[in-house]
Amino acid sequence: MEHNTNLELKALVETIVRDLLEKANSAQKVRKKVLFIFCDSSAHELFTDQLIQLDNTEIGYDLLFLDGETSAWLGLHQIESTGSTKVIAADELAPAPLELPKEYEAVVIPEIDLDNAARIALGLKGSVKAEIVFSALTLGKPVIIGEDVPGIKRADRRTLKKLSLPPAYQKLFIQYKEDLKNMGVILTKQERIYEAILEKLSGSPTHSSENGDKGKRFEGNVVTADWVHYYLEENDSLIVNMSRPIIFSPKSPV
Repeated sequence: MEHNTNLELKALVETIVRDLLEKANSAQKVRKKVLFIFCDSSAHELFTDQLIQLDNTEIGYDLLFLDGETSAWLGLHQIESTGSTKVIAADELAPAPLELPKEYEAVVIPEIDLDNAARIALGLKGSVKAEIVFSALTLGKPVIIGEDVPGIKRADRRTLKKLSLPPAYQKLFIQYKEDLKNMGVILTKQERIYEAILEKLSGSPTHSSENGDKGKRFEGNVVTADWVHYYLEENDSLIVNMSRPIIFSPKSPV
């Protein structure tokens, strides 16, 4: 009986030691972390698969949800923009937007609108997005923004029942996006945000060809001239899946 008790005690001690060692190793392994800024608490649902991919590649992330232009929620802390003259904090533990990028390797804004694009391009503060991007760029942190967006806020779309900006505003929006690129902001398709994060944090492209040229992978069935013009740059190579037929078309499919 005593022998069995000693064996059980020994097994218990081994289990506890192994558990402590695993926790110590995981604590020592610091995961790179990025900050996602979403327009509201439901906007992240479209990016669930990409967040899973980040988890699978050992990249951490926090989600910041806006509840207005000048305030947002990060966990239980309400983040308030500084405005033009003072810092407003909802509680003593809540950081200002300017402080947030210091804790992350990159800042990700899946959807940008005309107002915030203009503020960032002109160096203006007064909104959570503008101040975080200003801080990140000043600190030399990567900023990744989704470019295939209408430029009109989600709340405005719901209120006005419009899905796009009028031509005059659309022209301004396109110009501001070009300004953002010139400032060093990374603009990418929303569905490729995960790839942009991985490429930036790992320091190597997610897809490359054997001869060293840049490679862009095509996953669809019809390669159009518009797709080639939009995605391929000089010296890029096109990677396709030859297990299924690929159609090359000079025009976009209707």
